[in-house]
Amino acid sequence: MTEPNERPEDVLARIAQVIESRKGADPQSSYVARLLSKGKDAVLKKIGEEATETVMAAKDGEPSRIVAETADLWFHCLVMLAAHDLHPQAVLDELARREGLSGIAEKAARPSTD
Repeated sequence: MTEPNERPEDVLARIAQVIESRKGADPQSSYVARLLSKGKDAVLKKIGEEATETVMAAKDGEPSRIVAETADLWFHCLVMLAAHDLHPQAVLDELARREGLSGIAEKAARPSTD
């Protein structure tokens, strides 16, 4: 549960710590361990499912469902980051780097993937 004046990155860091602690756990005792034991493709498939559910919730326009499905999507993205030995702080740092940049200019500055 969040505390008053708690920073969102603190919540993400706590969840990331729990996910990290479950990486080596018994798949019978932990959802995260079970998902990770199935391999990275299973994690990516779950993100795809959650992304679709988030889009459908937004399309329906029900605020509580939008929030719940977005939370599911974010959680599974945190699992994906952990599967790649990344921390949410890396994403927060990237968002901070982009803050204040024009999205068009930022995208144009990316290296070409041709």
